[in-house]
Amino acid sequence: MEYISVVGGLILLVIAGDKLVEGSVAIAEKFHISKLIIGITVVSFGTSAPELVVGIEAALSGAAEIALGNVVGSNIANVLLVLGIPALFYPFACNDKEIKHSLTYMMLATFLLVGLAFFGPFHIWQGIGMVSMLVIFLYFSIQRARHNSKIMKHDIEFAKHALEDIKPDPSPHMPTLKAVMLTVLGLAGLVFGANILVDGSIVIARTMGVSEAVIGLTIIAIGTSLPELTTSIMAARNNHGDVAMGNIIGSNLFNILAIMGITAMVAPIAVPEQFFTLDFPILIMTSLILIPIALGKIKISRPIGFGFCLLYIAYLMYLGMQSNLIG
Repeated sequence: MEYISVVGGLILLVIAGDKLVEGSVAIAEKFHISKLIIGITVVSFGTSAPELVVGIEAALSGAAEIALGNVVGSNIANVLLVLGIPALFYPFACNDKEIKHSLTYMMLATFLLVGLAFFGPFHIWQGIGMVSMLVIFLYFSIQRARHNSKIMKHDIEFAKHALEDIKPDPSPHMPTLKAVMLTVLGLAGLVFGANILVDGSIVIARTMGVSEAVIGLTIIAIGTSLPELTTSIMAARNNHGDVAMGNIIGSNLFNILAIMGITAMVAPIAVPEQFFTLDFPILIMTSLILIPIALGKIKISRPIGFGFCLLYIAYLMYLGMQSNLIG
């Protein structure tokens, strides 16, 4: 029964997240909010809604380690899977020099996460610091775009392509009531899906004798990364490599600063020893891989995409072996 809960929860998270994005974009367009603002908030962070709700639900359920595993595992999956799988079908390159601004913040957030982990469990003050850093990033990103006509033109174009990729059949004339209903139902679906997903995952972890962190790193991380994967496949197919890269960088940044930040404000998050020996080093390595790709130095070709997928499979196999030893 718990396996049905996990699968059902993941499916519901993906569907609800999609409807939440569709409804919120329509509402934003109704109020004439600029595509720049929609692109930065809804597109970059909307696909991370499943991770956020799962993190909060895990903390409230007394399984905060699931949230840490979900964040670290999702960020690793975002690079190796969400970049790797689209490249197998639609090789692409990122030629957007402006994306290095977001990449810098993402790298800072990654090293901040690992650095804070050395000081023990994540507590409320660390959570407040992370959320504050996210607010600062959003503020300066919007101000920077508004005060630079070249960047403004670039970001509006970026947001337009991103909206096309995340919602390929936009409905600017969607009735307001329908948009509100989609948004509300999307939020409700996320909460319910996260609830049954976390409950089922806790039962599986205890039954199999593995840690809740490992469940977060594997099953939940892959499941909650599906929205990012869908968006990146569509972006690569439409030859929008910049959108695919921006989606991954924005998602990874939000995963650390918002999801870890908010979850730490709900409940303390312990850091298992295995994260220092395996998961954090891999997180840093995969984050560093993004630098030459985002700067256009490396094209995501089919061989590279295949290599990324193999690396991720090897990582999952190693986690499985370690879990068997623990169990």
